[in-house]
Amino acid sequence: MSTPPSHVGVVLMTYGSPPTLDDVPAYLRNVYGGREPAAEVVAEFKRRYALIGGSPLLRVTQEQAAALQDELNRRHPNGPSFTVVAGMRFFAPLIADVVPEAARDADALVGVIMSPQYSPILMRGYITTMRDAAARLGRDDLKVAITEDWHMQPEFLQAVANRVREALDTVPADRRDETPVLLSAHSMPLRVVADEPDYIDNLKQTAAAIAERAGLPASQWRFCYQSAGHTPEEWLKPDFADLMPELAAQGKRDVLIAPVQFLADHLEILYDIEVGAREQAEEHGITFHSTKSLNSTPLFISALASVVEDTLTRAAPLTTPAPTGH
Repeated sequence: MSTPPSHVGVVLMTYGSPPTLDDVPAYLRNVYGGREPAAEVVAEFKRRYALIGGSPLLRVTQEQAAALQDELNRRHPNGPSFTVVAGMRFFAPLIADVVPEAARDADALVGVIMSPQYSPILMRGYITTMRDAAARLGRDDLKVAITEDWHMQPEFLQAVANRVREALDTVPADRRDETPVLLSAHSMPLRVVADEPDYIDNLKQTAAAIAERAGLPASQWRFCYQSAGHTPEEWLKPDFADLMPELAAQGKRDVLIAPVQFLADHLEILYDIEVGAREQAEEHGITFHSTKSLNSTPLFISALASVVEDTLTRAAPLTTPAPTGH
C-alpha cells in the first residue's frame, strides 16, 4: 500500500459447519451448490455431528479472531487499528454478511483464508465471495487484499511441530522413538492432482518442514491423507486407514496422527481422527495418539498476525485485477 491505512478490517474465512443437527440439510445444500443432499448422506452427517456433540468450528474461529485482534493492536500501538471478525463460506455467519462489519470505518480490508496451503482453484470461492461483498459496499477508497500461500510461515510450522512433540511426550519413553507419526492432509479426488500439482506439493512441503522442526527422522514419519469424500471416484492415497494394517504387520504398538493443514477443531478432527482413525488403529492392536489443534495457541495467533501484516502490503482498490496464482 502506498499510503498506510488508519484502520484495517480483517475477515477470517473458513468452511463453516451447522450449529445444530436440524441445520445439517441446509448446510449440505449450501456445500452442494443448492442441490438436495441424499437422505443417507444427511443421516450420516447427523450421526457424526451427534457423536462429537456438534462442531465447535464457529466458536473457535471467533476466539481466534478475538485473539488476533488483540495481537495486531498490541503490535501496532501507534496505528493502524484492527477489527477482526469470523465469516463462514457455507453457513452463518456468512462471509458476505460480516464484511460490512469488518469494513466499517476501515480504509483497508484483509481476507484470511484459514488454509495455509493456497490453491487458485480450490480457494476461488472464498476470493470471489470476499471481493463481491467488498464491491457491494460501493467504496472506491477501500483497499482489499486476500491471503494466498503461507504454508511455510515459520511460526505456523513451529506451532504444529510443538504439538507433535507434546503428543509424542505422552508415549511411554521406551516406545517414543519407534512411534510412527502420520502427518495428514484432507484427501481430494485423484483428478484434482492434474489441475493442482502445486497444492499437493505444498501439503508435502508443510509436512516435511514440520517433521524437521519436530526433530523426526525420515524413518519415523509419513505423509498421508484423511477424510476422503462420499463419492465413487478414486481419492488420493495413502489414506491413514490403509496404513494401519501395514504398521501392525511391522509390529508397531503406537501411532500418532497430526494434521498439517487444519487450524481449529472441527468434524475432520473430532470425528475423522479422534473417532474414525482411533477405531482403525485399535482394531489392529495399535495404541492411538493425536495432536491437539492449534485453535488460539499464542504462537499460532502470532503467525496469523504476521500473515495479515504481509497480506496488507498487497492491498489495492478493487479495480485492480485479482491475482490468479501464487
